[in-house]
Amino acid sequence: MKFPDGLLKKLNALFDPKKTLRNALVADREFTLLVLAGFVAGVAGGINASIFNNFLNDVYHLSEVARGVVEIPRELPGLLLMFIFAGLSFLGSTRLAALSMLFSAAGMAGLGLLSPGFGAMLVWMVILNLGTHIFMPLVPGIGMNLSKRENYGARLALYNAYSLAATIIGYIIVWLGFGFLNLSFSAAFSAAAVCYFLAAAILFRMKPQKPDVKRRFVFRKKYSLFYALSIVNGARKQIFLTFAPWVLIKVYGLDTPYFAVFGLIIAALSIGTRTVVGKAIDRLGERAVLSAEAVLLIILCMGYAFSADIFPVGVAVAVTAGCYILDNSVTAVEMARSTYVRKIADDANEVIPTLSTGVSLDHAVSMTIPVFGGLLWEALGYQIVFVCASLIAVTNLALSFRIKT
Repeated sequence: MKFPDGLLKKLNALFDPKKTLRNALVADREFTLLVLAGFVAGVAGGINASIFNNFLNDVYHLSEVARGVVEIPRELPGLLLMFIFAGLSFLGSTRLAALSMLFSAAGMAGLGLLSPGFGAMLVWMVILNLGTHIFMPLVPGIGMNLSKRENYGARLALYNAYSLAATIIGYIIVWLGFGFLNLSFSAAFSAAAVCYFLAAAILFRMKPQKPDVKRRFVFRKKYSLFYALSIVNGARKQIFLTFAPWVLIKVYGLDTPYFAVFGLIIAALSIGTRTVVGKAIDRLGERAVLSAEAVLLIILCMGYAFSADIFPVGVAVAVTAGCYILDNSVTAVEMARSTYVRKIADDANEVIPTLSTGVSLDHAVSMTIPVFGGLLWEALGYQIVFVCASLIAVTNLALSFRIKT
């Protein structure tokens, strides 16, 4: 296959120059295919991220409480992920990644073409998220298996940079389509489905990895701090994912093209922040990176909660949108939790099962948090939701200080 210009050169530079050219090319081929799959999937992710909340609001007219309840089935695959991995571990990580993209393609196509009612939409939404959640812990696991300890952060940052660059294409499609071309939700979801299918086809080109049947399920005391970080991250993250865009939609009345523009800005910033975060992980360590994230999140929570009380409406919209952009631009810090597990693991085969367990614990909390958040919003206003999120971020900071590698 023909590699993208410049990508192979960058990848070669990260490998030991003492290795033969042939071995380096074989290793680079696998990582390059992973990057290409992430690029194509990134286009689909950009489309979905831009339109999904407006899709729920414009088509189904959900209240704040109903929006919170939708998160229960949406996040159910994440809760069950450790058991899904145990049942499908015989496939090996690369084949399972390809299967996850097929699930995502089917779910996205169903949302676009086979959702005549709210119930059908929920079914396809669950299938879509089954695919994306399976893929979530596989990427860092596969990426680190194709890297060396001293450049885990840099390699994952490289993957994420290309993936984020691709989301820009997705955001542009939504911005042009909904802003100028009268694009429908069905057409947008269908285009994303095609991208996920292409990602699956690319992943099937990767060399199958032999499954480790002894590591189908991992839950060990030594990973307890990672589990705690996953739980707290799930609570904080889900408040932002669910209610940050909902504030912009419900309180300030922003529509789909605005979120496409925000997505473009986020993707452009995130390409840089992921490179910075990757280097910071390698040079400063996971504790410094995760602690800095927690401090920033406390500040962002205050911005979400009190901008409307402090500033005029126009300024408040800009500040809240800025919080939304910054919040989404630092998601790269998730890499630090993955590299932390890889560094403390006695056996590399424990990494992906442990990451999947972390995702399940994350989602055990994130499934319920939006329901309580919706009730709090309805009873006391949206500000209290983000005040609670700031307390969660403080807990995250305290846990981050305990990291040692």
